[in-house]
Amino acid sequence: MATKQGRFDLEWWVVQKRLIYIIVAGLAFALFAVGAWYYVSRYGNPFASQKSSDSGPEGARFASFEGDVRVIRASTRETLPASLKTQLYPGDTVQTQSDGRARITLADGSTLVIRPNSTVIIRDNTSAEGGRNVRVRVDTGQINVRTEQQPEGSVNVVETSQTQSRLASETASSFNVNPDKTAEIRVHTGQIETTTNNGEKTVIRSNEFVSVNTVGAIGQRERLLDVPAPTGPRNLERIQTGAGSANVRLQWQRPQSGLAAHYRVEVATSPFFVTEGKVIERDQLASNEFNASDLRPGDYFWRVRATARSGQASDWSEPQKFTVVTKGGGSAGPSFTEVAAEYVGGRIYVIRGRTEPGTTVSYQGRGTLSDSGGSFRLQITAPEGAGEIAIEAEDQQGNRTRHKVQLAGGTAAAARQGS
Repeated sequence: MATKQGRFDLEWWVVQKRLIYIIVAGLAFALFAVGAWYYVSRYGNPFASQKSSDSGPEGARFASFEGDVRVIRASTRETLPASLKTQLYPGDTVQTQSDGRARITLADGSTLVIRPNSTVIIRDNTSAEGGRNVRVRVDTGQINVRTEQQPEGSVNVVETSQTQSRLASETASSFNVNPDKTAEIRVHTGQIETTTNNGEKTVIRSNEFVSVNTVGAIGQRERLLDVPAPTGPRNLERIQTGAGSANVRLQWQRPQSGLAAHYRVEVATSPFFVTEGKVIERDQLASNEFNASDLRPGDYFWRVRATARSGQASDWSEPQKFTVVTKGGGSAGPSFTEVAAEYVGGRIYVIRGRTEPGTTVSYQGRGTLSDSGGSFRLQITAPEGAGEIAIEAEDQQGNRTRHKVQLAGGTAAAARQGS
């Protein structure tokens, strides 16, 4: 009897042990399945995330920039200098200073150009199956926006303090917010639908202009006043003078669209027309030419814009550069010292150094003036894979000097790593 009981206990023990193994394995599998489901539902597919990170996240990025451009992070309020690696998230603010300009690519493929002295907030920049949502706000300054053919369900909106404007596909437009919070909307091609804060709606079509006052009322629709086209002197033209200064006749074509009542001309030693660099400002010019007098040897930039009788002002023309040089000037050029290249990102560098005060330092047609102490700062875009570039200094008598600058740690290093 004892022997039978022993056999029964042994048989019972073997059966129960196998069952326990089965139960433990089932529980482990169930826990794994629940954990995997929770992870995917909370964080998404890890394999899809890896693929997305390899190709880079879609969003707002700097395509290019020049001068002083800053980014204020919405999450930390930290202010960062712009770089080509900077990604712009909803809520981030982009600020351009008097010498700053930025070109940004948005999620729907549209292009946003931020002009100097502007503050713009990226309100939304998302991509989903139903379309893409882009929304930016202009607090101050001017932007130009160009949309491409938009996918169905996509929305591209530009806000000001008084308006919300939805851009159609293949639309080129500009928005300007003045210091008094009045706004100007220009549509070059395509169309936009604008809604003001007081509920007024209007559609602005190709080649049209409207203004918006401080209470959100839309002004009378006008034909868009085009930009006057400079004709002389030619860009980068050298003008010789035998005396201590020169008289230069500035000429431009009348706008092809709209009727100009008068023009405004500015001449400066800076391509950004900062206040301290302006040497001539003339307004209310009825003729399409102006004689700029008493210009001493050196580099100058000029621009012109038109104004209609209604008060509508065109955009500025692109800056044109000319150089006044003295006939028979000496051949000795300005010298360089303490020249160094600072890598910013992509193919962008900042070249710093010293030379004689008032000297123009340039690279591939883009230059800057050295200050009263001779210091200069020049932002450049280097050729792909370049290990060095040559900058040029030109004094007020037209004498020139070239200087080679080594580009360490940038495009050359990236090319070596990729080879």
